[in-house]
Amino acid sequence: MKRIGVIGGGAWGTALATVAARAGREVTLWARETDVVASINGRHENRRFLPGIGLDPAMRATDDLSEAARADLLLLVTPAQNLAAIAGELAQTSDDLPPCVVCAKGIERQTGALMSEAAGRAAPGLPLAVLSGPTFAREVASGLPAAVSLASEDARLGSAVVEALGGAAFRPYLTDDLIGVQIGGAVKNVIAIAAGIAIGRGLGDNARAAIIARGFAELTRLAAAKGARAETIAGLSGLGDLVLTCTSDQSRNYTFGIALGRGEAPAAVLDAREAVTEGVTSAPAIVTLASTLGVEMPIAGAVHAVLHRGASVDDAIGGLLARPFKAEAGAGHGARR
Repeated sequence: MKRIGVIGGGAWGTALATVAARAGREVTLWARETDVVASINGRHENRRFLPGIGLDPAMRATDDLSEAARADLLLLVTPAQNLAAIAGELAQTSDDLPPCVVCAKGIERQTGALMSEAAGRAAPGLPLAVLSGPTFAREVASGLPAAVSLASEDARLGSAVVEALGGAAFRPYLTDDLIGVQIGGAVKNVIAIAAGIAIGRGLGDNARAAIIARGFAELTRLAAAKGARAETIAGLSGLGDLVLTCTSDQSRNYTFGIALGRGEAPAAVLDAREAVTEGVTSAPAIVTLASTLGVEMPIAGAVHAVLHRGASVDDAIGGLLARPFKAEAGAGHGARR
């Protein structure tokens, strides 16, 4: 896997391109935005999505999807709701695409599909792995240490991806639990919005800690109902990513929640941002999936109600605080608790 194609020119795609370049790979990054392509090729910087981070001069950007697809491995780093469409476009560029690593975190809103399911539907037969974990793009691009989960049902593919991307500062840990890795990466964004709302509303660190703990219980129940393994949810792509996203101002979902807690309108906050806040579009898909599986997720439901059903922040908080008392054993013992 000497040639790596990165599909997506946002902050995370650019960061993963730097990881591949740092590992000695030949990297071509595809971006739809012409200014991103020009900035990377001309200034060796993604001034739009990752300003201030110098990029390897050997890294090349293109707006030609077929050019990026001429690789030994593709990293799919598009917004979650666009992943299936991009996978379909890739499938039209070649009858023999290389293996792909899904690096988007979310659940498809229209279908409730996990990202690997959405990509597999759009490009049948495509060898797939999934990468997720507690990472901020700027830190990864700067070469600071990070560890991620790399999920693949094909052990040989998984090992090859680790060899292609792994290094002293970027450490992939292998698993075959694709479901667990993806549920963790999707649900944590919604819980992070709730944690941000608590801080923005002035409810304090105690409330945020409670949201993280009870949000982890919701994540665990949904993952178990989908067939994930408990150790995956307790690992990097579950608990690790949840804690990071719920506690740092680098998190788009957490800071979005803070803005809501302070009384800002969701649409106004989103309109002022370049990058996607994945928890906003994943929330309704997660709530629908949970309902289908008979899983109770009150925190995710409250976030969904605020974002998509016109509920006020105060009403959502009041509803959570008015819930009946119950045993904490419900964190991982039974879908409906």
